[in-house]
Amino acid sequence: MRIKKVFLALMVALVPALTFAQEVAEKGLDQRIDEAFGNATGWFVRFIFYQIDFGGDVKIYWVLFPLILGAAYFTVYFKFINFRGIMTSVNIVRGKYDDIDHHEAMPAAGDATPGGDAIETIALEGHEGEVSHFQALTAALSATVGLGNIAGVAIAVSIGGAGATFWMIVAGFLGMASKFVECTLGVKYRDIGPDGTVYGGPMYYLTKGLRAKNLGKLGKVLAAMFAVFVIGGSFGGGNMFQVNQAFQLVENITGGQDSFIYGRGWLFGVVMAVLVGVVIIGGIKKIAKVTDKIVPFMVLIYVLASLFVIFSNLGMVGDAFMQIINGAFSPEGVAGGAIGVLVQGFRRAAFSNEAGVGSASIAHSAVKTKYAASEGMVALLEPFIDTVVVCTMTALVLIITGNVTSANAGLNDAQAILLTSGAFESAISWFPYVLTVAVVLFAFSTMISWSYYGFQGWAYLFGRSRKMEYIYKFIFCLFVIVGAAASLDSVIGFSDAMIFAMMVPNMVGIVILAPKVKEELIKYMKAIKS
Repeated sequence: MRIKKVFLALMVALVPALTFAQEVAEKGLDQRIDEAFGNATGWFVRFIFYQIDFGGDVKIYWVLFPLILGAAYFTVYFKFINFRGIMTSVNIVRGKYDDIDHHEAMPAAGDATPGGDAIETIALEGHEGEVSHFQALTAALSATVGLGNIAGVAIAVSIGGAGATFWMIVAGFLGMASKFVECTLGVKYRDIGPDGTVYGGPMYYLTKGLRAKNLGKLGKVLAAMFAVFVIGGSFGGGNMFQVNQAFQLVENITGGQDSFIYGRGWLFGVVMAVLVGVVIIGGIKKIAKVTDKIVPFMVLIYVLASLFVIFSNLGMVGDAFMQIINGAFSPEGVAGGAIGVLVQGFRRAAFSNEAGVGSASIAHSAVKTKYAASEGMVALLEPFIDTVVVCTMTALVLIITGNVTSANAGLNDAQAILLTSGAFESAISWFPYVLTVAVVLFAFSTMISWSYYGFQGWAYLFGRSRKMEYIYKFIFCLFVIVGAAASLDSVIGFSDAMIFAMMVPNMVGIVILAPKVKEELIKYMKAIKS
């Protein structure tokens, strides 16, 4: 309890410091804060993003190994559920099996806490959950579809060549199995508060699931680690980075240094903070109502624009696919050779769809269902949509328009977005304006979803009171303003590292709990067949 109070005091003390930094950012205080923060946390960032040198210019982030190996293990263990389960997933989302999954509370709605009664199910007879399958899917998708699909793909194909696209697709299919496992566990071990609010995610399945296997102490440690990491990740990668990149693109598209908002990131941040605040105050129901409209609309526009570019250059599509296949297995002149191309593809796919990180299971936990595996099946679609469809579309546009060159290998995310924007502009002159709106909406939807993820970690550590909830949401909105106006690269880098640090406790837990997921899958498939 003392540790919790100290941590909370530090977080609250950080608020006026960041506000002050915002007010005098033009004097360079943000840079000084950045340097000081970087010196204090650089060791953690270097550890998470440490690259193992295999020689021959081949360096691989160690975090990719547990993500890829875990996904491959789940693919085999669940008999290629990521391929044979796609149609079932689609049918669940469109409501085909609603008659067997009629959203009534049963023990399966929140598994019994080991050693005691399942308070969360006994106290709320008739509880229906909070959101539908479709809303849970769009809420989770809104946190993954976005800048990674636009900027990340451009960077991947610039460094790894067209062949990186092939390995992104492979990583996307493998990631579907990881998402299935963690989201099934999210529903199985969720808690339901007295007011019907659902609390779920790795914090709960690590604690309750591992306790059932007589690994209670390990579960508590892993859950606490995950909660800390998800809070940090929500402030940085899920917030500051998103609003910062969105502002840079808006600033560029409206005239760069001649733009009416040039140097006024704080203004952009205030507007975004107000919009974010209005949505997140309402909790997951309000978030889901927003994301289930924004996400399908923006993904549809982006995919249609991509198809327009592709069909406008139909004669070049065959050559583009040949470049992808040839580049995947026999790349020439690409840094790192075949392994380097594979690494770029897997790296960007993993960073885009977050399969194995555990974040999506938090959103999926709130679904209305009595079969945990039904939501795991729905979650299968996330990496498919995010990586196999959207990332592939982006890559094809870049390859067809001739933007896959080693000269672009050193681009940062903001420059990579502009590269993708330019590729679309070559076929659709006005599309950069649409893409700018898309990026802002993608950033906005990512922020509101990550606010929910961070709050769940916050509630796990500090309690579920209204006071704790509003403290977290106030700090989150403050970081929106700071993220838009300041150049806190080290803060964002640290927070990004925390997102991928989430993978460590999560992957340990879901590998141990995989047999429980198999039990839930068998139970649900029997219900469908009967």
